[in-house]
Amino acid sequence: MKEKLNKIKQDILQELERTQTTEQLRDVYNKYFSRKSGDFSKLMKDIKDVSEEYRPILGKIANDVKKETEGAFKSLQDKLNKGSASTKVVADRQKSLDVTLPGKDQKLGTLHPVTQVKNDLNDAFRSLGFEIYEGPEITTEHYAFDNLNFPEDHPARESMDTYWVGNQKSKVESQKSVEKLCLRPHLTGGSVRYMQTHQPPFRIVYPGRVFRSEATDAGHERCFYQWEALIVNERVTLAGGKILVKTILSKVFGKEVKVRMRTGFFPFVEPGFEIDMECLNCGGQGCSVCGDGWVEVMPGGPPHPNVLRAGGIDPEKWQGFYINIGLDRLVMMKYGIDDIRLLHSGDLRFLEQF
Repeated sequence: MKEKLNKIKQDILQELERTQTTEQLRDVYNKYFSRKSGDFSKLMKDIKDVSEEYRPILGKIANDVKKETEGAFKSLQDKLNKGSASTKVVADRQKSLDVTLPGKDQKLGTLHPVTQVKNDLNDAFRSLGFEIYEGPEITTEHYAFDNLNFPEDHPARESMDTYWVGNQKSKVESQKSVEKLCLRPHLTGGSVRYMQTHQPPFRIVYPGRVFRSEATDAGHERCFYQWEALIVNERVTLAGGKILVKTILSKVFGKEVKVRMRTGFFPFVEPGFEIDMECLNCGGQGCSVCGDGWVEVMPGGPPHPNVLRAGGIDPEKWQGFYINIGLDRLVMMKYGIDDIRLLHSGDLRFLEQF
């Protein structure tokens, strides 16, 4: 009898190992524990026919077998019920999914308005054969001022205008052996770097951030974006430069814009021009935005001979035309923004409008 009890325990545990569904589990339970026909139930009834001296020992063994096997049943039942519930949840979700319904809109980020205008200009001038150039944001006094024909006593060299980088110094290819580093106050010095490593003729555009040590207000920021263009060829006329300006403005504003060029002084161009566009707010009639119907948008003109020489280019053979746009202000005019600080605020209420 003892061997029969151990044998039936092993049979039950082996069958439970092969059981994978609650239906199979129920069949195994009925096979062994059904009151009328269960194999274990029949064996328990046979214990009463054993002699009285062995009956307590076999009864204890039978109870241990029943306790162990029923525990295995309960454990497997909990496991199968949990899996069945998960399957039911998945099935219910699948039943509730209507694939014919329209999808939900995903909230995607957008490009910053300055980046949008910069990319539009880059794409337009890349299609005209211009190369997109990038230069370092940390430069030297040599590239920021000396190469651009700035006098030694020019106020732009002072710390009140330019951010100098501590007491660090950098070796440069010039008569000076070492020189101070600064955050670039404009992009024009980078064009000399380009000229030193490229042979004319060439056409480049040069977008990037610049830094000025000045008080901030609605029209001024310490960090802002510029967009510069330079053409160098054997013959570049002022009329060609004006066409370049009109092409840029028509791309930004989506229509032809009237421009005018007034003489002005800038150390790196000769002759220099203040380039204005007709105010789009009043159509050139005069308003609080422009005053007289014109808005100053950029300086420009042919590179000064000293600048060409600094770039290793012979000014007797080659000519050129510079323009340097305040990209932030161009964006402000395009979208009607009245405070430049909004462009650098990171305020989502403002940025989500673009």
